[in-house]
Amino acid sequence: MEKVRFGVLSTAKIAREKVIPAMQKSSFCEVTAIASRNENRAREVAEQLSVPNIHSTYEELLADPEIDAIYNPMPNHLHVQWSIKALMAGKHVLCEKPVGLNADDARRLLDASRQFPELKVMEAFMYRHHPRWKRAAELAHSGKLGEIKAVHSFFSYYNDDPQNYRNSAEMGGGGLMDIGCYSVSVARLIFGRKPDFVTGFMELDPDFKVDRLTSGLMTFGTGTSVFTCATQCHKDQYVKIYGTNGKLEIDWPFNPDFTKKTVLKGEIGNELFMEEFSPYDHFTLQGDAFARSVLDSTPVPISLEDSIENMEVIDRIRN
Repeated sequence: MEKVRFGVLSTAKIAREKVIPAMQKSSFCEVTAIASRNENRAREVAEQLSVPNIHSTYEELLADPEIDAIYNPMPNHLHVQWSIKALMAGKHVLCEKPVGLNADDARRLLDASRQFPELKVMEAFMYRHHPRWKRAAELAHSGKLGEIKAVHSFFSYYNDDPQNYRNSAEMGGGGLMDIGCYSVSVARLIFGRKPDFVTGFMELDPDFKVDRLTSGLMTFGTGTSVFTCATQCHKDQYVKIYGTNGKLEIDWPFNPDFTKKTVLKGEIGNELFMEEFSPYDHFTLQGDAFARSVLDSTPVPISLEDSIENMEVIDRIRN
């Protein structure tokens, strides 16, 4: 079976712990190389994860003729810069979310991608590939829930590590960029459109100068979405979707336990329902979805135009 050969830019935690192991289980992905400016670190991670090749510079990785695509899990301020370099080196790009520091930054990547129409670029919003989320969107768009009136979401964890890039303003850190972007994405997915009005409140960490708590409100003509994300709070996640004829409830919507079945609970009319889904690793599904678009020369599931719309909403919340 033909596979897309991936090189990984950096030894970022999400790459080590989530994405590389997931791609190694996939049907259409092969992780063939990893790069770090610390060669010993690259070798250590490659040995741990059985990645066959290492590079001591990112430039060497991009020049490797045995690599078809790049996975970019670098800090947010480097997403666009190195994704463009990957395109210029003739590589397809799967880039971690958020795709850029702001909408203008993301537009630079879109403009660059248009110079290489044969190459695929996609933002790594992994949750969108999970069957439970596909079913939730299907129900919301089918009309079975009636008119969608409200989407509520919450996403939090605790991280006060000064060395973590999520706590660096210069690197594009903060709760809204790291996890609030999911809540924005979910609201747009379920309503199926851009919001009309956007506002938000941020509480900044006095030392890090990044938002440690953000609440946002978006209006979509027929309904509203409210969310809170927090990086110095008890860990939790949920999404609730309300229509005029029903509701959906999704627990741990973005980081489910991949070893267990997931559940979509809801109510349509006066009937309660619960659907179970087999254990899936959405990082594996994401890798295969992107790889299939490369192998089949079809559009990626999440376009850069969609990613830019998400960044536009994030910009409006910050302003």
